[in-house]
Amino acid sequence: MKNQNVIFWSFTVALGGFLFGFDTAVISGAEGAIQKIWGLSNTMVGQMVAMALYGTVIGALLGGWPAERFGRKTSLFWIGVLYLISAAGSALAPDVYSLMFFRFIGGLGVGASSVVAPMYITEVAPKEQRGRLVAFFQFNIVLGIMVAYVSNWLIGSGSWRLMLGVETLPALAFVLLILKVPRSPRWLVVKRDAHDEALEVLQRINPETAKQELASIEHAHENARAGGLRAFLSGIYNRPILLAFLFAFFNQVSGINAVIYYAPRIFKLAGLEESAALLASTGIGTVNLVFTLIGMSLIDGFGRRKLMYIGSLGYIISLSAVAYAFYSGVSGGYTVPFWLFVFIASHAIGQGAVIWVFISEIFPNEVRSFGNSLGSGTHWVFAALIAGTFPYLTGVMEEFAIFGLFAGLMVLQLLFVAFMMPETKGISLEELQERLMKK
Repeated sequence: MKNQNVIFWSFTVALGGFLFGFDTAVISGAEGAIQKIWGLSNTMVGQMVAMALYGTVIGALLGGWPAERFGRKTSLFWIGVLYLISAAGSALAPDVYSLMFFRFIGGLGVGASSVVAPMYITEVAPKEQRGRLVAFFQFNIVLGIMVAYVSNWLIGSGSWRLMLGVETLPALAFVLLILKVPRSPRWLVVKRDAHDEALEVLQRINPETAKQELASIEHAHENARAGGLRAFLSGIYNRPILLAFLFAFFNQVSGINAVIYYAPRIFKLAGLEESAALLASTGIGTVNLVFTLIGMSLIDGFGRRKLMYIGSLGYIISLSAVAYAFYSGVSGGYTVPFWLFVFIASHAIGQGAVIWVFISEIFPNEVRSFGNSLGSGTHWVFAALIAGTFPYLTGVMEEFAIFGLFAGLMVLQLLFVAFMMPETKGISLEELQERLMKK
């Protein structure tokens, strides 16, 4: 990719993904100490962890509105402010209820960033590199997760306030850097009728194709079906809505966020000591990062569907192996960590690499904000349900039953990929819009 402008813009916006990942995973190292210090029940600690996810659901469902009304760039700036407030407030929280409030604020930022950041990168990226550049958002998510795990391990479980407060540094950097990115050219045409400014941005992306690209956006807008929330819910866009819902649903019922949030707890259930469990959690972050890079390198060549086939099969094998390990009583040592590493690798190369790319691609320019909100909101509703109930489930269900259920649901994902999911690689957003709406 030669265009340094697009790389810088994508890198900057993708920092929202780093904060997303760090905020998601950092609590895994702190929740045990917080539970002991404040004497919380398993149910209460589950709700404390899930409070960020409740905010994430709201942020995701409502994040499309400011992106639609005020633009992608303005929305991203205020998302950074939410992250900053959350990190500082969580580190200084005097009690569990204050901590839950500030985690909720951070969740709003996570949910909104999962809507707006992939949307922005999708709208500025050339079609040949769109998959890789949008997947850079996912790379930053897993980088944030890995950094959170390593940070937790280095700080140690006794300093949970420092664990949570470290996030203020990248949050401040994001707020300052986002001021340097331009507004989305597609948003400028569709929502502001600012064709001259859109052309200026497109020329900074590629001066040789800028006028042709602008003409394509204008043509698609002139011939587009109705926009707005009412049109989005009218039934016109049922096909991309169904695709986004199912894609996001399957992402979470794999159990990915249960593993990310509760990795040390799962490893303890498998027989590892606390220090070994924290160290093994850093392995999850490392595997996630490496295989996300592999997914990024393949997504524009292999395409989205092939990566999803690989990931789905990996899910089924690894989750079944974890379930069997717990069922047969051979979960001791590093058997469960090994298969969870395989599970994380399968997620990173499949769903992890594809989800934000695919959901951002399949909706027309006129309703992309609402479509991304629906897909991201679905993702976070199920993430909140699973993360909020996982500690309770481990107390009332056998571990093999939980992971066996996740494996069975991934068989359904494999069928979804085989019979419903379209390939979107190498196709302009406007051409893809025409193909999907015809069907």
